[in-house]
Amino acid sequence: MARLDRLAPVREIAQVGAVLGREFSYELIHAISSVDEEILQHGLRQLVETELVYQRGLPPQATYLFKHALVQDTAYQSLLKSRRQQLHQRVARVLVEQFPQTVVAQPELVAHHYTEAGLATQAIPYWQQAGERAIQRSAHVEARAHLTRGLELLQSLPDTPERAPQELTLQLTLGATLQATKGYTAPEVESVYSRARVLCRQVGETSQLFAALIGLRRVYYVQAKLQTAYELDEELLRLAHHAQDVFLLTMAHQSMGATLFALGELVAAREHFEQSMALYDPQQHRAYILLHGEDPGVLDLSFVSLALMLLGYPAQALRKSHEALTLAQKLAHPYSIMFALSYASCLHQGCREEHLAQEQAEAALALSTEQGFAQLWVGRQTVLRGWALVMQGQAEAEIIPMRHGLAARLATGAALWQPYHLALLAEAYGKGGQAEEGLTVLTEAMAVVSKTEERYYEAELYRLRGELTLQSKTSFEQVLDKSKMSQNKSEDINIQHPTPSIQAEAEAEACFLKAIEIARHQSAKSLELRAVMSLSRLWQRQGKKDEARQLLAEIYGWFTEGFETKDLQEAKALLDKLS
Repeated sequence: MARLDRLAPVREIAQVGAVLGREFSYELIHAISSVDEEILQHGLRQLVETELVYQRGLPPQATYLFKHALVQDTAYQSLLKSRRQQLHQRVARVLVEQFPQTVVAQPELVAHHYTEAGLATQAIPYWQQAGERAIQRSAHVEARAHLTRGLELLQSLPDTPERAPQELTLQLTLGATLQATKGYTAPEVESVYSRARVLCRQVGETSQLFAALIGLRRVYYVQAKLQTAYELDEELLRLAHHAQDVFLLTMAHQSMGATLFALGELVAAREHFEQSMALYDPQQHRAYILLHGEDPGVLDLSFVSLALMLLGYPAQALRKSHEALTLAQKLAHPYSIMFALSYASCLHQGCREEHLAQEQAEAALALSTEQGFAQLWVGRQTVLRGWALVMQGQAEAEIIPMRHGLAARLATGAALWQPYHLALLAEAYGKGGQAEEGLTVLTEAMAVVSKTEERYYEAELYRLRGELTLQSKTSFEQVLDKSKMSQNKSEDINIQHPTPSIQAEAEAEACFLKAIEIARHQSAKSLELRAVMSLSRLWQRQGKKDEARQLLAEIYGWFTEGFETKDLQEAKALLDKLS
């Protein structure tokens, strides 16, 4: 402060610079300052010579940097509050009038200066713009700060008719960034969309009510409250059809498709996704990214790839997944890229392509960590990566990380996909020779299915239960055999314990038949093929080769593509053996 006082003639220049920020350009301070150019340049030279600021370049292209943030703060605090506000107002006005490119690139600068000038009404639209721009760059933490600042300022304004639409826009945009950083099920997300729904009733805007309902529906969907999500999907479709709006119809079909997929209605889900894809326009639907985080075209392609894989069209599924990744990369939108990678990993897992599943999961995990995406995504990628590594022989090292990934997802309140992830964990336990632990996990998964109705992977749960039952009882049989040999009490043991293999085979057969029944009901041909193979192997051991061959030949003959996948290759090899 003393050094500034000794430079009284140029102190005002330092104060104006301090209002501009830690770093400022000659061009901007020249536009703001009330002194003529010669005095300004002389004053700036004095500040540089006394090492209060550093200079890069020469005027008019020069930029200046305060030596330390405390120097800037001292100069700033030496201004009277009224004078500070006047200067901030002038800076904001000059930026808007003379520096349009800066305003487009950094709307938060204008928002900041209007805020510090005490002009909340003028500041709020720029905080909104700053939040939207940050979301487009997937800078969600930054976006959340901008939008929250706008909402805080809005609370200081009187409750006028203009206030509700402004708050509604801020709340809906904030919802998107909270979904990305906090997760879909965070209390803040539900609160934001519930408030937006109330505001929509006041404003009467169909498209914004639609956005609020989609946000709420996603909360319930990821919480696996699927019936509530389905009811909201029906309301979304009604709104979209009533409005005859292509954008809204795209979103409504997509939303319904995702819910039907989770419920195991795979054929209907595919139809809705295909209707959504037919209406998708990359330019028109760019606004959706602001409201919900990922590009709708990427979401459609990613989801329909999983539906096609389960329905028995693995080659088409892989093409759609590739299209999703290509579109996401073309958009250069990190959240959409992460989404496409994550679903691609699921697809490769479903096709039993362990190395590719690992590769995509690790890429999605790295991006999620780098961008600060919600823990539900980090947990998901951890589970998928762990499964892939276990299938490649690393069971001992990866089962604990898989459990941690599951716990991380559940900690966010994300119940959706839990049966699927538990199935992967159970399969990993089986691979690691821990069949009993795997059966315990499957019991948990089946309880979740009963509670939530999330059924798209239910057939695989029963098939795995049959396989692990055989594996568990086979291990038990081996223990008994050792016991017989060491104690020479085989007759006593046989009396006390019915032959485990007979009981195990009966239990496993019931599980395989149930898996086939569910898969057929869902038209999930890929899961039906797996269940039939498991049953055929069991019947082969029991000497029922003809029945096994007939059953397997029927489902194998249905397929028209994907013959390079492991399941179809193994089915062909088993058919040859049975023949």
